[in-house]
This record gives sequence, C-alpha cells and structure tokens, in this order.
Amino acid sequence: MSTTIATSLFKQLAEDLDRSVLKTDSDYVSELRKEAFEKFESEGFPTVKNEDWKYTNVFKLLNRPYEIEYSADGVNIDPNVGQIPELDAYRLININGKYIDNPADVIQEEGITILPIQEAYSQESFVKNFAQHAPQDGSTFVSVNTALATSGLFLHVAKNIQISKPIHIIHVAHGSEEVFGQTRNLFVGEEGAEIEIIESFVSSENAGEKLFNNVTEISLAENAKMQHYYLQTSDSEAKYISHTEIYQKRYSLYNNYNCNFPGASFVRHDINVRLDDEDVESHLYGITLTNENQFVDTHSIMDHMKPNCESYEWYKNITQDTSTAVFNGKIFVREDAQKTNAFQQNNNMLMGEKSAVYSKPQLEIFADDVKCSHGCTIGQLDDEALFYLRARGIGEEKASTILVQAFAYDVTTRFSSEIVRNYVEKLIEKGLGL
Repeated sequence: MSTTIATSLFKQLAEDLDRSVLKTDSDYVSELRKEAFEKFESEGFPTVKNEDWKYTNVFKLLNRPYEIEYSADGVNIDPNVGQIPELDAYRLININGKYIDNPADVIQEEGITILPIQEAYSQESFVKNFAQHAPQDGSTFVSVNTALATSGLFLHVAKNIQISKPIHIIHVAHGSEEVFGQTRNLFVGEEGAEIEIIESFVSSENAGEKLFNNVTEISLAENAKMQHYYLQTSDSEAKYISHTEIYQKRYSLYNNYNCNFPGASFVRHDINVRLDDEDVESHLYGITLTNENQFVDTHSIMDHMKPNCESYEWYKNITQDTSTAVFNGKIFVREDAQKTNAFQQNNNMLMGEKSAVYSKPQLEIFADDVKCSHGCTIGQLDDEALFYLRARGIGEEKASTILVQAFAYDVTTRFSSEIVRNYVEKLIEKGLGL
C-alpha cells in the first residue's frame, strides 16, 4: 500500500475515534480503544511480506473513499432478507454492521440478555470478557475494530439456560454508500448454557462497495455448548475481514460451520480456538465454493493449552473459473497439554483450469503423549469415478456434479441442524449452476 493511501485512511480512522467514538464510552472502554489504536498506529496494515497474509493483499481494498460512520436510522429492507426456509429462529438484523432494534426481535426467554454492544458496557460479563480474548498484538484489524467499533451484539446466556430455538443474525450489506464497517460481537455462555447461533451474510439489491471488519469474541464456561454457523451469500461488492476468537473452559463444546458461496469478492476469516482447560472439545468444519474472480482465505488456530482435550478440523474448498481459495490451519499443543487428540484435514478440488488453491496445514507439538494428525489434498475430478458414472448412462455434466456434491457433502453431513444442512446443500447446487 502506498504511503498516501495509508496516511489518508489512518487520518479518517483517527478523526472518527476522536470525533464520535470516545465520547459515548465508559472510561474502561475508552482506555481499551486508545491502547488498541496506538497498536494499530505502530503496526500498520499487514502486507504480503507478513507470512499470514502472504496470499492476501488488502491494499487494493483500502484504496477507496470509504465512509467510516454509518447510520441505519429509517432504513427499510425486505423483511424476508436472508431468511432460511423452514427455519424457526429468533431473527436479528444488522444493516452495514448496525443492529436494528426491532420489537419483533425481542427474545422473551428467562436468562438471555441481548443488547447492542454499546449498551452493554455496564454488564459484568461484558467487562470480564470484552477485548480479553481476541489478540491485539500482531492483528491489525482486531486493533482497528477494538478502537472503532460502536455496533454489534452482546449476547449473554445465564447458567444452565438452554435457548429453545436458534438465534439467526442476518448481516445485510445495504445501500449505495461505500462503507468501511466495524462490527464487534461478544457472546458469553455461562456454566451449562446451550446456544445455537446462525450468522448469514447477505446483500440487498444494488448494494454498493462495502468493506466489513468484524470481530467476534466467544467465551464458554464449564459445560457450555455452542453450535455456530457462518453462511456467506453476499453479492460481489461486499468484502469481509473477520476474526472469531473462542475461549473455552472445562467440558465445554464449540462447533463452527463456516460456509462460503459464490458472491462476496473478498473474504478473509481468522478463527482461533483457545482450549484453556482440561476436557475441552472443539470442531471446525468448512465448505467453500468459489467462482469468477472470488477470493476466500481461511486461517485457523487450535491452541491446546491443557491436557485431555480434543479438536477436529475439516475444511473443503471447490474453486471454479479464476477464483482462489486459501487454507492455513495451525494446531499448537503446549507442553502441559498431554493426552491431546487433534485432527486436521483440508481437501481441495480445482474445477477451473485457472483457479488456484494454497493450503498450509501445520502442527507444532511440545508434548510427548499426544495423538495428532493433519493432511491436505489438492486435485481435480477423479477420472475413474467420472468414467464409471458415464458408463452407466449419466452425462458428463451430471456426472461431474454428482462427484462434486459427494465431495462437499462429506462435510455437510456433520452439521448439527438438518434444516441448515439442507439449505447449504441447495446453495452448493446453485453455486454449481444446477
């Protein structure tokens, strides 16, 4: 990125911090914001010289005259936007990162607190968890978000509360404005809580260029359980840089299902799981189907910090046309994390002759009594399987589709929600042009 671009955007962000953000904060949050901005100022935006951003050039995204502030007051959108057929869920709407407070969205269940993030500063669990888990050092976009985010959701589920139905958070890219949105979410599950969250990323009709920098912190206490879905179906004008940080305590379970489909032209998602107690379990599943010039980059960290924990990762990428997919998965097993059981797999299918996949599974093990494995495959359609199907009267196009579906459905069968699984499988069919 040129010095001119960096200076211009930095000036915009600094002015926004001074003009509007700090005026509405508690002293506690204001100090966190100032510290985060100082770190951003000293580190700058990442370049391709940074190993974790080797294939991910963000400079072309930043060289635009973005609006830093955005008001969703008085905005009307289709009430059915982002809806998943047959899904019975509480629906919450964010427009360009701004939570729209709708009386129809009120969740009237005991032990559940949902607030716009800026109204949660006095909550005990907010103070305990906000900016305590997502790393600030070396993560520029987390620092920018911590400094500037004034929108997003705070969700707190009390001890032993099981939410009766999923919470469907719909993030809508809307309007012609070129927005650089900062959204911050904090989800807290107390001891024994059970939560299912589905996040859909969609665009309204004729939405202009948007860049969203989203950070979500998740804290799960002992024996808490969360099922968490990301479903990206936005238009090409939408671009996302997301960071999800999960902090788990004993006997907790976290499952993440990360799905990207033809649409958003740029997606970068960092998902880090900290297993900071014994007997913790985490699963990460992902299916990415890209087309045209789309770019989707997934970075994950499974950090085994204590003994007797289990993690499982399985990501699949299918690239069409001239699109690109990146997977970088790291498993750390700390010296004290004996009896760790960790598995990581990344499978890739290149459907376009000019498409590309970059995959880097990694293991760093500092304990000696562990069971860990990782692997990666990159290839095209199996010629023998294709011949087998064609020999039985199935046309070449249909046979190719059957093989791609079988490749993808290995992952979707792991979904905990049958309704979401059926929806995702239909999106795969649509993305393949069926």
